[in-house]
Amino acid sequence: MRKTLLLLIALIAFNQIYSASSKVIDLKGKWAFAMDQNDQGLSEKWFSKKLNDSIKLPGSMVENLKGFDIDLKTKFTGSIYDSSWYFNPKMEKYRQPGNIKMPFWLTQLKHYVGLAWYQKDVVIPSSWKGERVVLYLERPHFITRVWVDNVEVGSQNSLVIPHVFDITSAIKPGKHRITVRIDNRMKDIDVGQNSHSVTDHTQGNWNGMVGALQLRAGSPVGFDDIQVYPNLKNKTALVKIKVMNESGKPASGKITLSVKSFNSNKSHSISPVEVPFTVSGKENEVTTTLQMGEGVLTWDEFDPALYNLSATLTFGKETDAKTVEFGMREMSIHGKYFYVNGHKTVLRGTVENCLFPLTGYAPMDEPSWERVFRICKAYGLNHMRFHSFCPPEAAFKAADRVGMYLQPEGPSWPNHSTQLGKGLPIDTYLMDETKRMVKEYGNFASFTFLSAGNEPRGAWVSWVSKFVDYWKATDSRRLYTGASVGNGWAWQPKSQYHVKAGARGLTWSGGRPESMSDYRDRIDTVKQPYVSHETGQWCVFPNFDEIKKYTGVTRAKNFELFKEDLADNDMADLSHEFLMASGKLQVLCYKHEIEKTLRTPDYAGFQLLGLNDYSGQGTALVGVLDAFWDNKGYMTGPQFRRFCNSTVPLVRMDKFVFRNNETLNTKVEVAHFGREKLPNAKTIWRIKDAYGLVVKQGLLSVKDIPVGNNFDLGEVKLDLSEFQSAAKLNLEISIEGTDFVNDWDFWVYPEQKEQVNTAGIYVTDSLDAKATKILNDGGKVLILAAGKIKYGKDVVQQYQPAFWNTSWFKMRPPHTTGVFINNYHPVFKDFVTEAWGNMQWWELINKAQTMLLTDFPKGFQPIVQPIDTWFINRKLAMLLEANVGKGKLMITSCDLKKNLLERPVAESLYRSIVNYMQSDKFRPENTVDIQQIKDLFTKEAAAISSYSKSSPDELKKGVK
Repeated sequence: MRKTLLLLIALIAFNQIYSASSKVIDLKGKWAFAMDQNDQGLSEKWFSKKLNDSIKLPGSMVENLKGFDIDLKTKFTGSIYDSSWYFNPKMEKYRQPGNIKMPFWLTQLKHYVGLAWYQKDVVIPSSWKGERVVLYLERPHFITRVWVDNVEVGSQNSLVIPHVFDITSAIKPGKHRITVRIDNRMKDIDVGQNSHSVTDHTQGNWNGMVGALQLRAGSPVGFDDIQVYPNLKNKTALVKIKVMNESGKPASGKITLSVKSFNSNKSHSISPVEVPFTVSGKENEVTTTLQMGEGVLTWDEFDPALYNLSATLTFGKETDAKTVEFGMREMSIHGKYFYVNGHKTVLRGTVENCLFPLTGYAPMDEPSWERVFRICKAYGLNHMRFHSFCPPEAAFKAADRVGMYLQPEGPSWPNHSTQLGKGLPIDTYLMDETKRMVKEYGNFASFTFLSAGNEPRGAWVSWVSKFVDYWKATDSRRLYTGASVGNGWAWQPKSQYHVKAGARGLTWSGGRPESMSDYRDRIDTVKQPYVSHETGQWCVFPNFDEIKKYTGVTRAKNFELFKEDLADNDMADLSHEFLMASGKLQVLCYKHEIEKTLRTPDYAGFQLLGLNDYSGQGTALVGVLDAFWDNKGYMTGPQFRRFCNSTVPLVRMDKFVFRNNETLNTKVEVAHFGREKLPNAKTIWRIKDAYGLVVKQGLLSVKDIPVGNNFDLGEVKLDLSEFQSAAKLNLEISIEGTDFVNDWDFWVYPEQKEQVNTAGIYVTDSLDAKATKILNDGGKVLILAAGKIKYGKDVVQQYQPAFWNTSWFKMRPPHTTGVFINNYHPVFKDFVTEAWGNMQWWELINKAQTMLLTDFPKGFQPIVQPIDTWFINRKLAMLLEANVGKGKLMITSCDLKKNLLERPVAESLYRSIVNYMQSDKFRPENTVDIQQIKDLFTKEAAAISSYSKSSPDELKKGVK
């Protein structure tokens, strides 16, 4: 009794949780801790001393506020292509201690790269005598070295799987000290400083241990590994079992296998099977084939049915048990398409960049991942690529249950600080890491694709060719590509499929918006399935309301900086309007790019970058969701699913702006990648007005819709002559009895025969002497200044928004993210518009000059305002009014002069402006000095420098 009581007290003292039934000691809680910045712990034998600080685990150092404050000398893990923060005088206030605010990524509360020591006292129960004991660290980051008391038991370096140490020889019942040293330096093996497994651009190069931390006891003869290989054709499952033997003598016994479904409405199981085993050395492999039977359930995105394989090994009086989750599914390729269980499939994916602002590392629990995957499903996606990192087991389990096709990658972007195929340590390490991934997570049905990593450099093609050859010959449960790459990278001839840029993007800077084109000419020579690499990347203005969400290990100091800069430029009250206006344009671009992909024959899918924001690499706000996977307020899942779903109605239109003497003649087709065909599908068309009222409708067709795309559903023909005034209309296509519906705005303008009455208005293209005199005398002047503006000329504006962001790409144009329009202004009484630049604005915005209003009076607000890149926040205008002298001025940099008969939108705006100026409502609120108007035609803005000499690969020539 006394001994039991003492043991209980000891257990409480050491904060140790012990489960006798599972033979597990949970090591979570308080650990002793010490930073070893000067690398002296080993020589001073810290493993033999009690460390003088403490830390709570599981967790990272930054979660425990261990490390150093960020300053100008912090050595980050990641490239910085815009170093203006370090040198630009404008950024001086953000470089001061106590006010450090960086523009290129989130700011962690603490930063530490180096060695750290973690120590825990444990008590091993007497019942563990003769057992095999292992130390299980689910996800340390990322080089571990372990001691038991004063005995070193080993070291491991992996970014993708748990670190498991067999400590049997160093431990016996009683009290012991476990010491773990973690090194998060890329010292011996450089995986690439921008790899999402380590970089400060994403999760951060953290030091610590997260997930399960345990001591586990078990039989010295037991399971080392179990892998299940489904065969749908034969309705069987091949089971390969590695039996380990640490007993030191030959062993034999039996293995009992049973299989039962656990998450489906249908129940299925097979009778237990017994398999004998013998092992004379350290290990042996046992193979058996399970007959799954006629009632076998299959796993896919539509019905993710799963099984548990329960395995029990019996060896004398000893037993070992293991449960393996798997799904009966088959990945194959026929032509240029993927097939899941024989069903043609198109990937609708997003890239997961390991950006989790509250913790700084990927979640270790299933509910967090299930939330992410269910959000993806709500937005019509079925696929996720993990950019240069591999998630923990919880992600695979959650994806299995939700039905998501995953492409984890080796934890490397071997490019900016290392190269692949050059004989460096990364060559062996990366191959070994993928082997570890497949052993650890290979049974999960969601693990359907594998890539070595992202955008390599060096002699990488030959390396990834060997990589793909190895995996094709080794494991047929998934499909393999060498690396996920941009357009400038070479082709990988051995890849089973390609993840490559090149067949993506919109061409609206060179021509008007349309939905006729597709990407077939960019993939027609490719024989394997082609998946677009990092599609989209359309920027949106920051949501400053998001700042309050950063309550964990990171702070959105970048957002704070942008917000303050916006205020410094006299636009503090416009951030929400900028977000909404740019967000609507962003969604429009995503819609048309996704639809263009779905219109393309033989296109195997796309991977967005991404559905949610990416807060690194210059702050890339490319998501319709924020970094927390939350809605920003301008796009919901049901709205997104209209154009991103298993089934999407599509139209081919050569334009979206018409005169009323034309006929709307639209071809309608569908991309249908459901599990089965849609029988006897009834397709309806409707024309709605701006208020949602149906003004025309009809039956398009009634026919079976097969699986595939480019299936013709008919044509919509509509005489537009009845629309006598300018109108925004909406064409909706729906499949009756389903949720599959899509729609497109279009505009109809009357054929104008009347001349615009400019009597009493001086119309000119510059502030000439006559205009000056008229203004001084109290008259009205309209300046059509397109092509004449100098102050603001350096701002390059296209219709589509900035790509990724202007900081990372060194101010590569375009620089704007849309336009904010005061659509309540009376100047638009005779012009159809919303508060943002919908497609009818293309002919006014694309490649149009902007006017820079830096010197205008404080509080001055233009009527049409281009939204500048948030790194600079220049106050811009395309249409403004002002009292100048004694007169009234209206000036626009939109082209409202050329070919108005062929440009109905420009003609309509010009007419509306003149009508407004002729009315008694033409009463500008603000007064502007005439010199400030002159400056628009004569002054030049100072050049903007990123200060950095290096550039991302996409801006370099000849990247291979």
